[in-house]
Formats: sequence, C-alpha cells, structure tokens
Amino acid sequence: MVALVSTVAYLGLDARAVEVQCQIAPGLPRFNVVGLPDKAVGESRERVHSALAAMGLALPPKRITINLSPADLPKEGSHYDLPIALALLAAMGVTDAEQLADWIAVGELALDGRIVPSPGVLLAALHASEREQGLICPVAQGAEARWASGVPVIAAPDLISLLNHLKGTQQLPEPRPGEVDEPERGPDLRQVKGQETAKRALEIAAAGGHNLLMIGPPGAGKSLLASCLPGILPPLASTEALEVSMVASVAGTLEGGRLSRTRPFRAPHHSASMAALTGGGLRVRPGEVSLAHLGVLFLDELPEFQRAVLDSLRQPLETGKVDVARANAHVSYPARVQLVAAMNPCRCGHLGDASLACSRAPRCAADYQGKVSGPLLDRIDLHVEVEAVSAADLALPPPAEGSAEVAARVARARECQAARGVRSNAELEGDVLEQHATPDEAGRKLLHQAAETMRLSARSYTRMLRVARTIADLAGADEVGRIHVAEALSYRRQPPRA
Repeated sequence: MVALVSTVAYLGLDARAVEVQCQIAPGLPRFNVVGLPDKAVGESRERVHSALAAMGLALPPKRITINLSPADLPKEGSHYDLPIALALLAAMGVTDAEQLADWIAVGELALDGRIVPSPGVLLAALHASEREQGLICPVAQGAEARWASGVPVIAAPDLISLLNHLKGTQQLPEPRPGEVDEPERGPDLRQVKGQETAKRALEIAAAGGHNLLMIGPPGAGKSLLASCLPGILPPLASTEALEVSMVASVAGTLEGGRLSRTRPFRAPHHSASMAALTGGGLRVRPGEVSLAHLGVLFLDELPEFQRAVLDSLRQPLETGKVDVARANAHVSYPARVQLVAAMNPCRCGHLGDASLACSRAPRCAADYQGKVSGPLLDRIDLHVEVEAVSAADLALPPPAEGSAEVAARVARARECQAARGVRSNAELEGDVLEQHATPDEAGRKLLHQAAETMRLSARSYTRMLRVARTIADLAGADEVGRIHVAEALSYRRQPPRA
C-alpha cells in the first residue's frame, strides 16, 4: 500500500505542489527519503521517528520509503516533517489515508511530537485556496494561514491533537485571522532643523516614489531625514500588505500572522554581501531589496558598500524584481523598492570646509564618489546636497510643519497618480508617460537644452519627466510647466572631476 499526502515546495513566492508518497514493504528495516531532499529534509527521518516514539508508536521493522514527487524538483526546508509523518501514519493504518486527500500539510516536528512553525505558511495557504483544499499547519501559524480566504485550516499544536481531530474525538478551535497593525510613525520632520532643500526633496521622493541620494558631511542629518520618510509615505493598501506579508512569510519573519500597513524600511550595514542584499544563499532566501518590497531601502555610507554589491541593484531598480539563478534553482522575488542613499562628499567628509577638508581635495572627492558606478547613479532621480547644520539653526524652535502636514500633501499627489492607473509616478512609462508628463512648450525647450548641456541619458531624461510630473502634482497643476522642469533639473548633479 502507498499512502499519499499533499504538501508544497517553495520557489520564490511560488508554491509548487508536492506529493509525499509512503510505502512500507517487506525487507530489512530501513527508512529512506528520496526525491532530491536537502539536508533538512533528510534529517526529518530522525524527527519523525522521535515524534512517533513520543506518541508511543514504533516504526514497523520493514523497508520504509518516502518519495517526494516530482522527484526532479529540489526539496528544501523543515516543513516536510508533518506531511512525511502523516503519510507514514496513514501507511501504518493509524489514520485514514483517504481523509488526508483533501488537505495540504506543512510544519516542522519537534522530538516530543509538537508541531512547530516553519516559513512559508501563507504561501501554502494561498496555494491550497487555488486547489480548493484545506491546510494543516502549526497552531502558532493558524492566524497567518487564515489570511487566505475560503481555506479550511486545521491549526494543530501536536501530532496527537491532530490525529484526534481527524478521528473526530477532539475538536481543535478554528483559527482567526491575525490582526492588522495600524501604520507606525517614525521620527517626525519637526525634529529636523534647517535643511529645507533636503526636506523638499524628501517630499518629492515620497510623492512620486522616486529614488533619492543625499550627499553631505557627517552629522548633517541624512540618516534622520531618511528615517522620516516612512512617516510621510501613504500606508499600504490591503493587496500591498498581503504582498509584503508573503515575502515576510517565506523569509520566516511574519510573527503571529499580524499584517502591517506600515511600509517596510530596511537599512542594511555596508558590509552586507551580494546574497544578503539581493537574495540567494544555499536555500535562496529573499534579500534586503525584497524584504523592502513596496517600501524603502536605505543605504547609508553608500561608497563603503562593495561595488559589485551595489551594481547588483541596477537590474532590480529597473524591473522591480530579483531573479536569482543557481545550478539547482531559478527563483524570482519582488523588489519594487524606493532607494534612499546617503554618503559623505569625500572620505574625510568635509569637502568644501577649508578648516576641516583634507589637502587632497578635490581628488579625494572624485576618488571616493567614484566608488559608486555611473549606471547606478543614473537610476537615482533626486540628488540633493545636505549642508552642515549651524549652531544658529539648532537654536531655532521646531518648524511649524511636520510629517503630518507633508504626508497630507503626499497623499493628495498619490491620489492623482492612482487616477492614472499607477501606484506612483516612478512607474509611468510609454504612452501614459507621454500623455501625462509631457511639459508645455517652455518646459520642453528647457528640458532639451538641459539634456544637451548635462548630457542626460535616455533614462535620465525619462526620470526627469517623472520628477517634473510629481512636482506638478504637489502643486496641483494639470500640466507640467517650465517651473516644474526647472526644479526637477535642480536635483540632477554632476559628479566631481579630479
């Protein structure tokens, strides 16, 4: 007899159907798991054996074969423990094999028979919803699974409770969907003294979803400005919150099934590797750029990152996704992020200050800023100089306008962009861009002159149109005018030359 139990394999944000087949046949006692299992799946034999022993069950002294079908699909992760155990129990006659045909099972087993959390339950629930099946998962992740509408969910604390529920001798409670947290507000813009130009650039970046680079000396407030950005961005819509939660689920960071409407804000250290930033590793996990999907990726001390690591962001910034290719897997993760970067003008950080700057200026600045490639800088829409804050500025009272007032203007601008069928102006392209972002006659002349003088690439030209459209949205203008183009061009700087 062969017992069958359904489960899933995770490839990026896709859940692929996997059938766990268990056969108990005469022969020397052996317990084999086949079907391209990784080390974690191979070790499930010991966890399943100990969990059954904790229930008072012993494995039959026969040849036990577990096949994970399709056999050519790599199987990774500890969530195969539960389906393997259920298939084995069905083959032993402990539970009804036909009853398990309507369920997909995921979960890791502890040695005492408890069913403990494993990453990716939300993806498994969505897959079960598509196949019109139910889901068996750990009790700690029942709230997460309930976000997939219309899916029967059995959230079991341990194997004994699950078997009793299936037999009808015990009723496990129906899990409830996790709570939706209200958007969190970080630092307020009222904390920022001076820096009016930088705050204006931050508002434009938030209104249009544009990438932003801040260049200034240490202590000028670049990191504080970046941390204020989530507070002026509009909260995640319901569908966006589900997208973000899917990435968190497969990464194993979705706690208690709680969905948040706060946009992600990720700030990796400059020592981050390419796999940490874009995704990869032995089990191909999402990187920081995917964990920041639909949110903000803040790279402080930009030139201190390895150049190859920074250049790996060029494709995700254009396409909105990361394709991780490995010999045994090809995985795609979403990566539609808003990049905010900060850097010093030179290694010593005080370029332009005669009392503090090093004697190697301007060569020092050219060498330091040259660590960031031109193609990456070309993908950043707004370049703003952040000047040092004087003692007189610090002595001033807090500004009258804070994050709440700026967020209201950003929300109105985003409503205009939603009417165009896009999330933000950063997504405008093709005919929609031509229709809504083409400047008036005076604006076109200025833009063409600037394109020749500044030697703007086709990408930069398009991005200037998008920024100008955002500035017009903030001003409540239907047409992009010369003044909007002029302001957009003012945020485009040329790199220093040695």
